[in-house]
Amino acid sequence: MNKPSPAIIAQSAVRRLPRFALLLFCLAYILPGFLGRGPWKNEDIAAFGVMRELTSSAANWLQPQLLGQANGFEALVPYWLGAIAIKCLPFLDPAFAVRIPFVLLLALTLLTTWYAVYYLARSPQAQPVAFAFGGEASPVDYARAIADAGLLALIASLGLAQLSHETTPALAQLGFTALVFYAMAASPYRRATQIVGPALGLLAGLAGLALSGAPTLALLLGVGGAVVEWTHMRWGNNRADAASKQQSWQWVLLIAGVTLLVSSLAYGLNLWRWRIQLPGADGQSSWNEWRSLGRLLLWFTWPAWPLALWTLWRWRRQLASRHVALPLWFVGIAVGATLTTTASDRSLLLSLPPLAALAAFALPTLKRSVASLIDWFTLLFFTGCAIIIWVVWIAMQTGVPRQPAANVARLAPGFEPSFSWLTFLVAVAATLAWTWLVKWRAGAQRAAIWKSLVLPAGGATLCWLLLMTLWLPLLDYARSLAPLSRQIASLVDKNACVEIYGVDSAQAAALQYHGQLELRQATVQASCPYLIVDVNAQSSLSSTVNLPDWAFQATVRRPTDNNENVRVFKRVSIDSQAKTATAPRRP
Repeated sequence: MNKPSPAIIAQSAVRRLPRFALLLFCLAYILPGFLGRGPWKNEDIAAFGVMRELTSSAANWLQPQLLGQANGFEALVPYWLGAIAIKCLPFLDPAFAVRIPFVLLLALTLLTTWYAVYYLARSPQAQPVAFAFGGEASPVDYARAIADAGLLALIASLGLAQLSHETTPALAQLGFTALVFYAMAASPYRRATQIVGPALGLLAGLAGLALSGAPTLALLLGVGGAVVEWTHMRWGNNRADAASKQQSWQWVLLIAGVTLLVSSLAYGLNLWRWRIQLPGADGQSSWNEWRSLGRLLLWFTWPAWPLALWTLWRWRRQLASRHVALPLWFVGIAVGATLTTTASDRSLLLSLPPLAALAAFALPTLKRSVASLIDWFTLLFFTGCAIIIWVVWIAMQTGVPRQPAANVARLAPGFEPSFSWLTFLVAVAATLAWTWLVKWRAGAQRAAIWKSLVLPAGGATLCWLLLMTLWLPLLDYARSLAPLSRQIASLVDKNACVEIYGVDSAQAAALQYHGQLELRQATVQASCPYLIVDVNAQSSLSSTVNLPDWAFQATVRRPTDNNENVRVFKRVSIDSQAKTATAPRRP
């Protein structure tokens, strides 16, 4: 027996969000962050370095490496995409070329999330209550309105902005997770002749997820999807005809078979790794780590998580239904990975599409007072953020107000602000669009079900766009390793090779790209005339190189981080050392 739905929605409340406006939302969110900037530290520039190295003739595409080191580069597909883009687009700067496939991955994430929520909303258990005299929302229009709300909830999520604009395996995992989510949501609503699309999506999504460094997640999502489908068929689909039940059985078997195939592929490529690490296992304070994880969960998934919790409460009698159980399983797996692995923010990123789906189903049950509270909070929060961004930018350009200008000078010493008419006009247009959106929200479309998420999505898009236009030169200077790399390059002969010791992957990739240096790992047998050593690793340097062969040249600091220092050494001739009878200078 079907349990009553808590959603009471009239046809007038499911009017469409204009497609052109929705497309502008997506473009305004996707493009800033991919255009006009250099690679950022740490994962962004490190991944870019691996992609560049894959383009060399001696590279092993099944074992991505950077300077012979493969630690942390178990993913395959993200590095393949970047390397292929560099090879296919030689006329573009490599740092820009690698971003093109990742732009498509972010677009795929938004698109598949919309369709996943749409098909979940088509579920009979998700439909609103039928009115006695008619007038309730039609199934298709209701599903489309809920899907619009789900997409807006995803764009509004604070944690999506930065990580979804980096060329790292995290974005690839996000795109493939959203693809799997869509495939499992769409399967019951396609006829047997139309199941090819979801089936291919399932195969591509699970395989891509496994080959992007997350085979365990692929296995768990596949198993969970099969269980949800079986549960829906067994208890949630009592009125289905025999053909529908047979198709459900076929889909369960297909999910199980694809999951087994993908797991075998990951095993054959040796992609399985043990990554479980509970908070406090590394000797740090367990309480502090749990508190940090709690803060991450609160802000990273805002504003989706309060709405998702409301959905679980209001739809508590339908927890076994597909539209609640499937996204809940995806969220649970992502949150579990967040709590048990070191890459907590990148694991939590995978929860955002299904969390947005849960958030969307809260809207048909929200009271008007709650929706107004969301609007007012969003209006004040994002308007305040936009004002701060503008004030700091004006201070950088004019020196007034003095305090923000002084703060920038203190936090980013050596930064020289620049003015661009293009970015300025884009920022002005975005700010005017926000003003118009607030006015439009207050005076029109009050009955639309997605109305409560228009301002959160618009505010998140506005602030992200302002940061990626007005503040982009400052962020590039603060988050890039370019200043450090160029300082080092000015101290060495670019025609000579340079040995490195203790330098991490991000620093090495930056020295190769920004400094145009030919790097080699430091060994006793190496004969490069220069040596770059990370300060934190200098205590163990004597175990790798012969210290009397090297003379200290300089210490180079990253302008915006006093803890990121490297030291440059120059090789000293043994014969010259014997003639002068002087010891090399020591730092």
